[in-house]
Amino acid sequence: MWRRQVGALLLRHRSTPSSTLRHHLPLPVPDQSPPLASNLLLRLFTSQSGEGGDGATKPFIAFVLGGPGSGKGTQCVRIASDFGFAHLSAGDLLRSEISTGSEKGELILNIIKEGKIVPSEITVELIRKAMESSDAKRVLIDGFPRCEENRIAFERITGTEPDLVIFFDCPEDEMVKRLLGRNQGRVDDNIETIKKRLKVFESLNIPVVDYYTSRGKVHKINATGTEEEIFGAVHKLFSSLSLFSLIEGIGKRANGGKSLHLQHAWTTIGHDAFSTAAARR
Repeated sequence: MWRRQVGALLLRHRSTPSSTLRHHLPLPVPDQSPPLASNLLLRLFTSQSGEGGDGATKPFIAFVLGGPGSGKGTQCVRIASDFGFAHLSAGDLLRSEISTGSEKGELILNIIKEGKIVPSEITVELIRKAMESSDAKRVLIDGFPRCEENRIAFERITGTEPDLVIFFDCPEDEMVKRLLGRNQGRVDDNIETIKKRLKVFESLNIPVVDYYTSRGKVHKINATGTEEEIFGAVHKLFSSLSLFSLIEGIGKRANGGKSLHLQHAWTTIGHDAFSTAAARR
């Protein structure tokens, strides 16, 4: 029954039935490398996806990385609005702690003024609490991890790793121009601190991007151009993820609430169907 439902959803406009079954082929996702597509599908379709060792549901986690002024925060707001993600900004969480006037907040403020990285345990704990309180199924973590120590601490403390890493790739001169022009009254938006932050980003954040690239989790977004142009590329990626989630939901309902194995969905639907349906969204 579930096969007919999924087939009707994605293949209603197909003219040749001979191509409905395609076996053991890599699933193409628009502008994605095969490792990224494979990891996302395994996360969404295997029986293990979404469940921790204690049976608790784990959210789909996307890290959003990019240099200061790359526009990742602006894009995250739109992703959250259009695709139902909870948006957790590491920077906002830290600034919120600073605003409390606590001893921890004072420590964070001094570290930020010096353009240094806040200790991993502090940031991860703030993120962990925010994730638990949001109770969301899909979470964007904006501006984190900022270094390998952050990454290791997050995976150790939370017991999980991201399903997707989005990297907003932006030239340094463009980031400087944006930071100096945004006039938000932030203590770290002055030329001296900006230069420090960019050096820190280059030396500490890029190795994190390289690590997750080797894990097949990174999708690069060209962060030059207008906000609408950049979001066009972002929208294309998340529309593909929404398609996969839709198929998973149909399969679960038709399979007694249990997750489908990737191979079941893949051999039944066929790779052309995914490409055609993704293009229509």
